[in-house]
Amino acid sequence: MRTRTLGKELVVSAQGLGCMGMSEFYGTGDDEESIAVIHLALERGVDFLDTADMYGPFTNEQLVGRAIAGRRDEVVLATKFGNERRPDGSRVGVNGRPEYVRRACDASLQRLRVDHIDLYYQHRVDPDTPIEETVGAMSELVEAGKVRYLGLSEAAPETIRRAHAVHPITALQTEWSLWTRDPETNGILETVRELGIGFVAYSPLGRGILSGSVRSVEDLAPDDVRRRNPRFVGENLAKNLRLVDKVCDLAAARGLTPSQVALAWVLSRGGDVVPIPGTKRRRYLEVNVAADGIALSDDELQQLDEVFPPGAAAGDRYPDMSPVHR
Repeated sequence: MRTRTLGKELVVSAQGLGCMGMSEFYGTGDDEESIAVIHLALERGVDFLDTADMYGPFTNEQLVGRAIAGRRDEVVLATKFGNERRPDGSRVGVNGRPEYVRRACDASLQRLRVDHIDLYYQHRVDPDTPIEETVGAMSELVEAGKVRYLGLSEAAPETIRRAHAVHPITALQTEWSLWTRDPETNGILETVRELGIGFVAYSPLGRGILSGSVRSVEDLAPDDVRRRNPRFVGENLAKNLRLVDKVCDLAAARGLTPSQVALAWVLSRGGDVVPIPGTKRRRYLEVNVAADGIALSDDELQQLDEVFPPGAAAGDRYPDMSPVHR
């Protein structure tokens, strides 16, 4: 696995591993298999692991902590705070208050069983707390040695600028894939590149639809959150599947899987972009990792642009879009 650099100096594998689905949102997980996935990822050179305190809630960090026990020096560990939840899973809201930042970090360190976090993100921007106060508290964590680098997730361009003025932001994590090309049109990509901030692309497989394996909500577990996602229901899903079919055709012509084409497309966006596809099965990890060595031709990239231009996907990417791009 090749490497890429986020910000000025954080070197990570060119592809990371999103761990969220191992614990929640995409149906029932299997901790034993999930730990095996993380171990296989490390063997394949994928050292950039992504989790958050709200996944589970809390259990995903515990799972990752168990998986990397005794192997901390092999891992670039990223986690997030800000989407506050109670142990019963109920949601409190977005919290960026300084006292909460410090408390959340200490709790994550304990669950992960580590003495520092490599990349600590604010998961969502708190509209009731100035970003300067939140990032100021995050910078204190860097000074204390609890965190190495800071990140934001789903922040708007002006918020990114204000945060970066308080303390260097190393990475912005936002959804980016063939069917979610917002960063190319809303000023986010332009802003982070101007400031020298790396881009971590979550859901680079479009929450699985770009793998070609999801054809109906009936393919999803009863508790899968995608059943309530606007892009996965009704006519929106039918329209989106027609676009996915064209990606599948292109992949077949190359002897690749649709997932590999989708990941190769994200990797082609620039050396400052690191996709973090999530999976909880080893066989899918192997497929995803193989995308690192795939180069799409100019003609193939043009075909994909024609199939999935910005704005082509039908439906919003969340039922409630208010917490993103603040």
